[in-house]
Amino acid sequence: MKALIVGTGGVGQSIAAIAKRRDPKGEWLEKMVMADYDAARPEELCARLDDPRFVAAQVDAGDPDAVAALAQAHGVDIICNLCAPTFNPPLLQAALKAKTHYLDTAMTLSEPHPTDPFHKVGKKLGDDEYALSPEFEKIGKYAFAGFGVEPGMADFFARYAADHLFDEVDEIGIRDGANLEIPGAKGISFGFSVWTTIEECNNPAIVYENGEIHTIEPFAELEKFWLPEGIGEVEVGHVEHEEVVQIAHNADRLKGVKKATFKYALGDEFMQAMEVFRSVNIDKTYKVKVGDCEVSPRDVVAAAAPDPNEIGKKYVGKTAAGTYVVGKKDGMERKVYLYQVADNKECVEKYGTQVVVAQTAFTPVITLELLAKGSFGSKPGDPKSGVQNPEAFNADDYVALMPAYEFPGGLLEIESEYKLAKDREALLDLAK
Repeated sequence: MKALIVGTGGVGQSIAAIAKRRDPKGEWLEKMVMADYDAARPEELCARLDDPRFVAAQVDAGDPDAVAALAQAHGVDIICNLCAPTFNPPLLQAALKAKTHYLDTAMTLSEPHPTDPFHKVGKKLGDDEYALSPEFEKIGKYAFAGFGVEPGMADFFARYAADHLFDEVDEIGIRDGANLEIPGAKGISFGFSVWTTIEECNNPAIVYENGEIHTIEPFAELEKFWLPEGIGEVEVGHVEHEEVVQIAHNADRLKGVKKATFKYALGDEFMQAMEVFRSVNIDKTYKVKVGDCEVSPRDVVAAAAPDPNEIGKKYVGKTAAGTYVVGKKDGMERKVYLYQVADNKECVEKYGTQVVVAQTAFTPVITLELLAKGSFGSKPGDPKSGVQNPEAFNADDYVALMPAYEFPGGLLEIESEYKLAKDREALLDLAK
């Protein structure tokens, strides 16, 4: 496997560190080209890795021809996009030009309805990406769309649950939260891309229900959700995220799921900050004149805020990402939460990056290994090419590899008719 990683920020750095740790002898990873617009960043990273398989390069992610030429020069099998989703269109085109596979961790951006954004859907997340599926099918390659942690791991969990844990699926809800904090610090901090976080927290949130996607105000319908491994109860609310679209796009592979949601625990202070951003328009991407310059308010915030990867290394605590599924099993209602919990201190010590970006990086590396070993497309019903989400593939190989990556998942059985029946059976077995 030869891979081109475009973007060597926190997630790109994590991918390199995880890949080296997982495959130190090059059993499946032959080369990983680490590329960035800032030439110094991949050079410093490759020097730290001290492994000839990791090669530094400079490239403009917005130039499809330059990226395609770099991919062809190194004979790579896949172009991995670890940039902001604004770069998805040119990097998708680069993969088509180079005739390689493609991978990203977030799909192409949405455009809210121009007159009624909180009640009507405009352009959805991923619409522009799905439209390119015929082009990837023509060259016989995959575009792995939304292969991070959320979206990504959570979507593999959705497919795994549908295949193994349920006879019918009513609802799939992605639930994410943490107890991360910086001791002694005040105010909000960004644990992931500042620009992208502002985008998804200020756009209309989306819900899939009864065959259609509709919009709702961000942070609407707050509810309590209990997260495992010491995190505890958090308050989660609706946020725009790809999983809702991806689940809807693959509903036939998920036993006809009727509803999909994404709810995130942000905390009162962060939600209030986003409301302030909206009220004074500093969440906006259009340019405004400041003196003799024209600047985007959101770009200014992203440039001025502390680097999420560096400030994130100061966090103490854990973060949980996972998939809440409700449906029927053996005629009884069942509720489960499939999850992965990661500790910030452990991620910094092992990979040199903070927990949120490290979690995001595992699925791309697992995907590279599975692709190298011929897993994708090998199971009955797997697509053979095109723009595909994790739900499109049998999830067994992915789930089986998680412990080998020191990235174990968990399964929480939530109180339900099915759980009570199984508890009674267990008690009867003990009595015997």
